[in-house]
Amino acid sequence: MPPMTEPLPETSTSPLEPVQPSLKGEYARQGEFHRNLNPNWSYYPVYINKVELIDELLRRYGCQSGKILDAGCGEGVLVEKYARQGWEIVGVDKNYASAYVQEGSVTALPFADNTFDTLMCLDMLEHLYYNEQSVAISEIRRVVKPGGTLIFSCPNLAHFTSRLKLMFRGRLLRTASVGHHPGDRPMLEYQELFERAGFRVVERQGIFPTVPPIYRFVMRHPAKSPGLLRFLRKLPFPVNWNFQVLFVCQLEKAL
Repeated sequence: MPPMTEPLPETSTSPLEPVQPSLKGEYARQGEFHRNLNPNWSYYPVYINKVELIDELLRRYGCQSGKILDAGCGEGVLVEKYARQGWEIVGVDKNYASAYVQEGSVTALPFADNTFDTLMCLDMLEHLYYNEQSVAISEIRRVVKPGGTLIFSCPNLAHFTSRLKLMFRGRLLRTASVGHHPGDRPMLEYQELFERAGFRVVERQGIFPTVPPIYRFVMRHPAKSPGLLRFLRKLPFPVNWNFQVLFVCQLEKAL
């Protein structure tokens, strides 16, 4: 299906009437689990820290002044948060639609070329197969304006404990099951994908260095761990030791 190039529909930060969300895929099975966080979810402390760091990065790079797309946004938790603050933001997801999120695929984004000043793609690429990832990144490049800012978050297949498992047991510790994360990659492979697409990586931030004692504590006590990961973000661990990596990129050349 070729990308659509119709103008971006007008969006409202305060929808005139409520829209009943449409849930498919994992949201139909599990509900709105990002909106209704379970503190015993093993990913809970990473998610809390990611949301905090995204907010810091968006504000530091002045993203609130332009048009923002959250591509693969799930239930649109961040889209709704920033729309309610008056930001011009829209979300798209293939398995969810609401007043703030329109249904659509990241491999065929329903927006015109050079539409957005900022694009977020958070914990989405690993859910695609390898051949789909390059298509999605090409679509992301198409809809971002030259000079635009991109923020990607990706789990890192080569985090510290995963490397130890490879060394001593001959296999990597995946960030989720193969079925859930078929496109799992080490962080530097993601960076190579971004750079080949013409993005310049200007900043990298890591969340959750999986040094074994830390890893065991977080896995056993996720509800108690957001503050620990917040503290660890301030320490100079190598970025590639982290379970989660955020990339801030800029697109400097037109298509």
